[in-house]
Amino acid sequence: MTKPAQEQGKSVFIRTYGCQMNVYDSERMAGLLKPLGYGVADAPEDADLVILNTCHIREKAAEKVYSELGRLKQIKTAKKTAGEELTIAVAGCVAQAEGPEIKARAPQVDITVGPQAYHRLPELLAKAARKDGAVLETDFAVEEKFDRLADRKADGPTAFVTIQEGCDKFCTFCVVPYTRGAEVSRSVDQITDEVRLLAGQGVKEITLLGQNVNAWRHAPPAGDAGDDWGLGELCRHLAKIDGIERLRFTTSHPRDMDDGLIAALGEEEKLMPYLHLPVQAGSDQILKTMNRGHTAEDYLRQIERIRAARPDIAISGDFIVGFPGETDEDFQATLDLVTEVEYASAFSFKYSRRPGTPGSVMQKQVPEALKDERLSLLQALLDVQRRSFNDAQRGRTLPVLFEKTGRHEGQLVGRSPYLQSVHVTAPKSMLGSIAPVKIKGVTPNALAGELDKRREAAA
Repeated sequence: MTKPAQEQGKSVFIRTYGCQMNVYDSERMAGLLKPLGYGVADAPEDADLVILNTCHIREKAAEKVYSELGRLKQIKTAKKTAGEELTIAVAGCVAQAEGPEIKARAPQVDITVGPQAYHRLPELLAKAARKDGAVLETDFAVEEKFDRLADRKADGPTAFVTIQEGCDKFCTFCVVPYTRGAEVSRSVDQITDEVRLLAGQGVKEITLLGQNVNAWRHAPPAGDAGDDWGLGELCRHLAKIDGIERLRFTTSHPRDMDDGLIAALGEEEKLMPYLHLPVQAGSDQILKTMNRGHTAEDYLRQIERIRAARPDIAISGDFIVGFPGETDEDFQATLDLVTEVEYASAFSFKYSRRPGTPGSVMQKQVPEALKDERLSLLQALLDVQRRSFNDAQRGRTLPVLFEKTGRHEGQLVGRSPYLQSVHVTAPKSMLGSIAPVKIKGVTPNALAGELDKRREAAA
């Protein structure tokens, strides 16, 4: 079991589970390790260090981690027999929530590091190398982490930028407040510096990330007087940076969707017409039990205000079916809300008990078979709406940002303003550019388009 590459240095393999925040954190961990001589391995078998960046939102996500750790144990044993070493690290929310359990269930793990402490990875590797036992680091040093985020390398024309972490909402189904901590906002100057750095490397589109991204609040930039800014003011500020053509943000909470942000969605052209605004359920009784802090009517009126400001906006959502106490009437209320909103896309899941959350000990747990039935009905409705939204793009000309080459010769893949994947026959020289594309076809997962002939000739 030898490494075909990285003969002079070490290599790391990072497997990412869960949300875009984890994708961003994985990119940052790779960046932190690069100065230490770590290249990127294509498989765990070729790596000196394997990092599992984990998600704890659903039970299956956590169990997948333990299953993968079993496979890594075999690889580690084989490497040891061959006179090689493999360091295994578990990062992210499972590490934060189950650090002691990981140590007990998976002694092959050398480092367990929570999501707010991964910036300490170099020193944790040094500790692990001393063979003093497994290293556990799960402190909530989020401000220190923010201080270490700005120095990074772009990888293509799009990039994630974390602006907020943590959650103060304490929904009864969710582990995020326990694994990511309280809501903390990064400063305007820190965010601006990182976006400018990325723009200077050719990044055209920035997605601002946070567990509750629209809960972001901070004092204005150094030298500016006035009240604290919200996300709307931040987006207007970042839109002025040369080179940045598109802005997105995710994930938003309905309770933090203020007038300033809604106005910015309607007035700032660089803000893309796509909003992920989870509601989770359509029943007021279930929303109350979930501790969401809003009613179905609150949410629907908010959607009305958003669409009045930005009529072409695509709405995306999250749904949980089978929350404790959910009746047939409650579930029908969710279907009714979905029918009224008409989502462009959505994520839907069966309720999963997470240890330590209030929902896990609630009475009237819904049987799995009934959850399956309800999820199937909900997903069928959401799929009809997604297909309808995609079909409505047929014949339209949309600006597409080309991000990568496709599977077929001469094909590029980009994103529409509505975050749809768009496949086009176009020269590689157009990678990283935004061009008008006429949508000719629609598949279940993507749009197919044709580049304007004048643009193709110019390229």
